[in-house]
Amino acid sequence: MSNSIHDAPAAAPSRYRWLATTIRAFNANKTSWLGLVVFVVVVLLAILAPWISPHDPVEQDVFSKLKPPFDTYYLGTDYFGRDILSRVLYGARISLVIGIASTGIALVIGSAIGIIAGWYGGRLDIIVMQTMDMLLAFPSLILGLILVAMLGPSVTNIVIAIAITSIPSFARIARAPTIAIKEREFIDAGRSLGFSDARLMLRHVLPNIFPEILVMGSLWLASAIRTEASLAFVGLGVKPPIPTWGGMIREGFENILDSYWLVLAPSIAILVVVFALNILGDGLRDAIDPKLKGER
Repeated sequence: MSNSIHDAPAAAPSRYRWLATTIRAFNANKTSWLGLVVFVVVVLLAILAPWISPHDPVEQDVFSKLKPPFDTYYLGTDYFGRDILSRVLYGARISLVIGIASTGIALVIGSAIGIIAGWYGGRLDIIVMQTMDMLLAFPSLILGLILVAMLGPSVTNIVIAIAITSIPSFARIARAPTIAIKEREFIDAGRSLGFSDARLMLRHVLPNIFPEILVMGSLWLASAIRTEASLAFVGLGVKPPIPTWGGMIREGFENILDSYWLVLAPSIAILVVVFALNILGDGLRDAIDPKLKGER
């Protein structure tokens, strides 16, 4: 009997097996690799912006204002004569930093809340989930507008606001599979060996639900980038002259009929990143589909 008990935890899904299985299933959806490659390229362009930008993104040249795209300014200039290409590259840094930071914070906090609520259940689960439902009742953009208006438009406050709007979704995603996994045999075997709740949640529950959380993370990263751009468009983004995609669209909106390139470049940048993250999320979702993985 003792041998069977000690062998039981080994029957639990390997902490790392899901990674190899996910990669194999991920290969079944080739378009997901396109999304990954495009997103990685955008990240590299943002990182290398100080070295590859042809001009200073905040340098003004009144003699070159509203220049259409040509050899010196590949994507044209804005109303202050600033290079659009350079501002798009630097704007990617702000959008990615805010998007990744806010999504990462929401992923960690929301997943922890969902796992704890699902693990202990009872009154704690009811109170926590009702609180999450209250936050979910507000549209994410509206709640983000309220929070940024209260906290003030800065990178830190925007990250906090977007993270708060995303936490309930991660909590919901983490809670449901936790309730199912805590009833599995390997969890009972771990309890019989004296494993603490924290160890069981971190080393046995979390690795098994992480693929679902990862899918949500990729999709909410796209949402966070859109939300940041929307906040900047309505004037609650990072203060000028720091370039942001939403801020560039806002600044060029008044001249959109005469100088379309002012809003075209940042709009395409947002479209490309969001599209890449969405097809990447589709690939990850297919990868964790039990029909593709065969064995959970």
